[in-house]
Amino acid sequence: MKHFCELYWRLDSTTKTREKVTALRAYFEVAQPKDAIWAIHFLTGSRIKRLVNTRLLREWAIEQANVSAWLFEECYDRVGDLAETISLILPPQENLSAANDEDQNGNEEHALQNLIENQLTPIRDLEPDQQRQRVIELWRQFDQRQRFVLGKLMMGGFRVGVSKRLVIRALAEHTGIEAATITHRLMGQWQPTAEFYSQLVDPDENETAISKPYPFFLANPLKDDPESLGDVTDWIAEWKWDGIRAQLIRRAGETFIWSRGEDLVTDQFPEVANAASQLPDGTVLDGEILGWDEDANRPLEFSQLQRRLGRKKVGKKLLAEVPVVLLAFDLIEHEGEDIREVPLSKRQARLQKVIEALAPVTTEEPNSLFETDADLKPAAVAIRQPPGVSKKAIERWSELAEIHESSKSFRAEGLMLKRRESAYQVGRPVGDWWKWKVEPYTIDAVLIYAQRGHGRRANLYTDYTFAVWKEDQLVPFAKAYSGLTDAEMRQVDKFVRKNTNEKFGPVRSVTPELVFELAFENIQRSTRHKSGIAVRFPRISRWRHDKKPADADKLDTILSMLDAFDD
Repeated sequence: MKHFCELYWRLDSTTKTREKVTALRAYFEVAQPKDAIWAIHFLTGSRIKRLVNTRLLREWAIEQANVSAWLFEECYDRVGDLAETISLILPPQENLSAANDEDQNGNEEHALQNLIENQLTPIRDLEPDQQRQRVIELWRQFDQRQRFVLGKLMMGGFRVGVSKRLVIRALAEHTGIEAATITHRLMGQWQPTAEFYSQLVDPDENETAISKPYPFFLANPLKDDPESLGDVTDWIAEWKWDGIRAQLIRRAGETFIWSRGEDLVTDQFPEVANAASQLPDGTVLDGEILGWDEDANRPLEFSQLQRRLGRKKVGKKLLAEVPVVLLAFDLIEHEGEDIREVPLSKRQARLQKVIEALAPVTTEEPNSLFETDADLKPAAVAIRQPPGVSKKAIERWSELAEIHESSKSFRAEGLMLKRRESAYQVGRPVGDWWKWKVEPYTIDAVLIYAQRGHGRRANLYTDYTFAVWKEDQLVPFAKAYSGLTDAEMRQVDKFVRKNTNEKFGPVRSVTPELVFELAFENIQRSTRHKSGIAVRFPRISRWRHDKKPADADKLDTILSMLDAFDD
């Protein structure tokens, strides 16, 4: 725990990539495997679920610090982070030598693995009185900085300014194993055990679990004119869909569907899994899962697809209302062979043959993934190649630009540009895959609510709610927290503090004076929102100092955008 806490504060104290990697390498050099794998677990984005009700943690901290509840809440309001508030308000401990005396043989009582598995995780199943006793015992074992990290782990909110990519880079430097290999080994589901860590850092480890996906190849945003890419015939253009990026794996007679976030989502898309049963073993497809409107030959709204997410069982009604397809745009394993180094044009030619070989599924074939046999979908519907962007060969960038402008009518976000000869790479290398997105929708809106941010923004009001006019009233329609510079955020924070009208817990209503231009990708109707609409990926594009609240847009303006989008 001591080494892990030191690592946390080293990572949190710098924004320099080289210093972060150096800190990670130093940690891996001294950490025992059983601790190192738990550190990797947390640093790559995994968490343990909240162990204790935060209301109880507040009560116990107030009791131990011997302060009044109002004073604690004032401190919390000022600090903006519960774990940090508790760590600061608890009295200092007199003897911390036992907690900081770590045995390098790996048998220390306060090892990270022992803390997580034997002291923290069991707290969830204890009665409140027993939880109180265990938490107070833990607080007494650690100093203020260690208590802060402990609180983050306990509340399920652990995060620090390091990406999975940097963790992999540090492991690669530490072990001498290629970063791409470590990335692949960390894909999918794995348990934080010393045995797995040994496999992770073993230069001779070649075994691959049948369910393991490949690292995804990600595109970079195209910021320059596409003509800068050279001859248009060197590129393959595809629609950029707004769905669930997924890899479909068929190995050893089993099917696995992984999202880009490394969640196993097979049961959420049974019609795709059923179609995949016809794929030959040793097949891995990369593509996009979308709710699909067959009549219009375009995706359903993303909100419809969301109804399918997070379900262990998809009912008959939902299967009928939100049919899904996997639009497979790449083949990265074929007949058990990793073909990622094969040029894209040849991979897609093989893909076409694989898809064409799928036969329709009859309703007489039983499948336990479905509510009834009658719910079966033809394979040709559930797995297919994406519709092309043009029926004729593209010879000039100007022709592709016209197609690009029509993206929204197909419920696409723009185009993907992929070099014909590109290999399927790891991560987001620059040069071979680009996402050429259409210009977002924009609207001028008024700031009406603000809330403190998280992490380094915990002391600033940086999370905002915006409204537009409906007749003579401002109606909230979007939340956004990105797009402003640090200086602008400080200016808005100052305004919020001086112009607060009411407080609703952590949220403050403010005098409606500031106008901002918001950008968003698409728009859809919503019964869950007071405005009747929901927007996708809202963010602040600029602060409109030149406009007054009365100049902000009307709800009717947004509804007209929606009507155009639906046409």
